[in-house]
Amino acid sequence: MVPDNVVETATPAGTGTAVAGVPGKSARAYAAALLAAERQGPLGAPGAVPRPIRRAGVIGAGLMASQLAVLFARQLGVPVLITDLSQEKVDGALCGIAGHLDKLVARGQLTETAARELRSLVRGTVDKREFRDCDVVIEAVFEELSVKRAVFAEIEPLMRADALLLTNTSSLSVAAIGRGLTNPERVVGLHFFNPVAVLPLVEIISTGDNDDVSVASACSLARLLGKTAVLVTDTPGFVVNRILSRLFCELLRIIDDGADIQLADHALDPLGLPMTPLTLLGFIGPAVQLHICETMHAAYPDRFYVSTSLAAVAKARLRGYLDKSGTVLPEAAALLPNADAGLPAPGAESVRARILDALAEEVGLMLAENVVAGPAEVDLCMLLGANFPVHQGGLTPMLDLSGASRRVWGKEFHPGPGFTG
Repeated sequence: MVPDNVVETATPAGTGTAVAGVPGKSARAYAAALLAAERQGPLGAPGAVPRPIRRAGVIGAGLMASQLAVLFARQLGVPVLITDLSQEKVDGALCGIAGHLDKLVARGQLTETAARELRSLVRGTVDKREFRDCDVVIEAVFEELSVKRAVFAEIEPLMRADALLLTNTSSLSVAAIGRGLTNPERVVGLHFFNPVAVLPLVEIISTGDNDDVSVASACSLARLLGKTAVLVTDTPGFVVNRILSRLFCELLRIIDDGADIQLADHALDPLGLPMTPLTLLGFIGPAVQLHICETMHAAYPDRFYVSTSLAAVAKARLRGYLDKSGTVLPEAAALLPNADAGLPAPGAESVRARILDALAEEVGLMLAENVVAGPAEVDLCMLLGANFPVHQGGLTPMLDLSGASRRVWGKEFHPGPGFTG
């Protein structure tokens, strides 16, 4: 089925085929328009009056939780309470936050007075009853459904019935996280990207259980935090992780089939992405990406592949496939399958076309599922959440330019010849 969001155009496939080149003023103008529109708020946000935020809570004491605590204190100027299972973990988080603020002062990015005020706003506790006065609580614990459900089951009875409960899940069902709670309508996904202070995107995940006030409050909060919000329906992987995971799964399947790992990893270089896929995987972490791929495979087994080499790299506790210079780690190379001598080795163009076709398929299916309002929201997510190149106009113009949209769907994502350079 061809998604309705994919628009028939008169632009022939292959027009502007030099994917390595800049597609011209129109694609850059499209990206500029997207970035300008970010300040208008997410398309489809309800018009209900949001609840005020006077006090916030963060559950978890890891890196993401600590970053969120600083963001809430710095942008909202309200008291922030942080908690975890032990006082040792809470103290470690507070120490890490203080160290981070000291670095900002040393770099001239924060005054000592402002740092002192922020330190006073962020407080730690292991007594969950202290969260009773919080207007909003966000969890940033391990990405496991049972863990997140247990967190909310414990905290919900201690809080006011109108307090907003947020989950920072990157791929799990928000509805499933809220299932069994007394007030599941107030559980909303607010997926931030790491590093929180740098990446401006927040995916706001609404469910069929949500009331308008909770979603409006989440959208308002994202704006107050200085973030660009895109409203996303509650589907596995949402937007950024679904697209990136499809890219990883396709690339790793090619590598597991015996393709040269360096050739495959650099096949997308002509697109001008900020880094190679395996470099990005090293930042995400093999174990984390494996978990996301397994989650996506459970939802869409025909399209999302669980890589045998990624599982082996994660089990060996390697930082990824590459060292810091981008060279394949010998330990990772030893875990790769041998190439099948009977099969011709794919070239870079073949690898690139295969990956782009996979991405075009996934974007089209996401639009057919109404995961987001349209291609513009996909592009905004990939520009701001994954640093896709602005000069290409975003992911969907890139797919149109490469011919992938037309190869997969027989149509393109954008009307008219505006993205041909």
